[in-house]
Order: sequence, then structure tokens, then C-alpha cells
Amino acid sequence: MEVAWLAQGAVAVALAGLALVALIAHLTATNMPDFNRHDDEKFFVTAEGRREPVPSIQDPATRDLSVVVPSYNEEERLPSMMDEALHYLEKRQAQDPAFTYEVIVIDDGSRDQTTKVALKYSQKYGSDKVHVLTLVKNRGKGGAVRMGVLSSRGRKILMADADGATKFEDVEKVEKGLESLQPWPDQMAIACGSRAHLEEDSIAERSYFRTLLMYGFHFLVWFLCVKEIRDTQCGFKLLTREAASRTFSTLHIERWAFDVELLYIAQQCKIPIAEVAVNWREIEGSKLVPFWSWLQMGRDLLFIRLRYLTGAWQLSRRKTD
Repeated sequence: MEVAWLAQGAVAVALAGLALVALIAHLTATNMPDFNRHDDEKFFVTAEGRREPVPSIQDPATRDLSVVVPSYNEEERLPSMMDEALHYLEKRQAQDPAFTYEVIVIDDGSRDQTTKVALKYSQKYGSDKVHVLTLVKNRGKGGAVRMGVLSSRGRKILMADADGATKFEDVEKVEKGLESLQPWPDQMAIACGSRAHLEEDSIAERSYFRTLLMYGFHFLVWFLCVKEIRDTQCGFKLLTREAASRTFSTLHIERWAFDVELLYIAQQCKIPIAEVAVNWREIEGSKLVPFWSWLQMGRDLLFIRLRYLTGAWQLSRRKTD
């Protein structure tokens, strides 16, 4: 009898705790994503010092591909990624003159020379091909990506990390993944680069603690938010313009877990998603702090689920400019 009472008490405490967390998640939620731009964030800066007004994702597309590169203190790693990306894009354009592109480097409030480095590429390739948007203060990777996406002109929009961990020519693989989803409902589709096929090798190189954190994070992603994508965190994602507009106009999370909310929104909106294996390599200099970043992401995952579940966050489309 005492065991039954203890079990009932434990269940009651757990439910009360969950209810309390749900209440906190609801009360601390911001009703609308922060789309406000500082006056200086309404312009791309050119190498010559000119300021060019940023376009809006609500405008008709005028480029085939936009590449959005979130960058925070990336003066050392950015050149390698930009060299590889622009070499591929220029070669592709030479082979197909009808192909048009732009690269948007978002300096997320860096304390180093990230903007200066990016502007060298704008000067070399032209400000119509390489744009630099410097944020007044750090928003987080998700916030930086969102600012770039909402300022893009491409029919397709590629998220690519500044470290160049994913081989850039694998854009062709994710493009094929995107095409495989046709016909696209309302012209919306997403293709996610994936490192899931490399998981076994990466486990062999990780400590037991980091492996445990990884499996714990994967379980929380699956249990709370995204069921069918094995690798939600690869920073190589390709979206149609319509899918980017739909998801980023709803996105709230601005830190590391933004990918999960992005895919959660997509699944809730019935946007088809393809997961595509890509070549990936470990690059030194990651901004991810293993324990604290995982802890923050775990909290964000729980809040994503609870805030949408309790109605604190809505899936209805919001105006972004």
C-alpha cells in the first residue's frame, strides 16, 4: 500500500512539475518573433563604403541561388569557406551563363575583422554577388541566418556555415534532394544536408561524455519536436523561397536550437523535407561549448514544444518587413 502511495505521489509531483514548466514557458514566451532591424541593418555595406538597401524575401526572386553565411568572429575560418564557395559558383556560372547567385555574409556582431574579410570578397567579385550585412549586436546563429534569409533574392536559399565543414559542391546533392520532392505543395520544400551516415565514425573519436550528450540531444529532438530527420543540426540546408518565407516568418529561436524549430514548423505546415548525406569534416574553432550549449539547446527544445502546445507561439504567418 505504501509503495502505491509513493508511486502516486511521484506521479503527482512529476505532473505538477511539468505543469509548472509549461506555465513558465508560456509566461516567458515572446508573442512575436523579433524582426526589428536597427537602422544600420537595413543596408548592405560595400567595400567602397556605399550603403545599399536590403531587399525583402516578400519581393519576387531575381537570382537562382542565395547563399546565407552566418558569421561570428570568423575572420580566420571564413576565407577558406568563401574561396571554395565562390570558386564553385563562378565555375557553375561560366558553364551556365543563365545561372545567377548571391552570397550574403551576416556578421553577427563580431568583435574581430569578420566584416573586413568579407568585404574583400565583395570587392573582388562585386557587391551584386557578395553582400555583407553587419548586425549591430549579436543575435545568435538563428537570428543571423534569419536576417540573411529575409534579405535574400534567390529562388532557392542555402544556409551554409562559415567554417566550410560541408563540401560546398554538395549543394548539387541537396538540390537533387529538393527536386525529388516535386511536386512541391505551394512551391514549398526543404532539403537538409545530413551527417547521420558519419555518426559511427564520429562516436569513435568522441569522449563518452560527449557521446552521451549527443544521444540525449537526439532523443529530445525526436521525442519533443522532429520525428523523421536524423540530423537536424547540419548547417547545410536548402529551401525554396516560399518555404524559407513560411518558416522564417514564424521562427522564434535565435540560438543553436533554431534548426529544430525550423524543421518543427516545416513538419507542422506539411512542408516536405528530404535528408541528404553530405561530405563533412571537423573544423577547429567551433563556437559550441559542449556542456552549456547542449544544456541551452535542451531547454530550448522543451520550450519549443510547450510554447506551441500551449498556444504561446502560433504557426500563423507573420509579416516580416
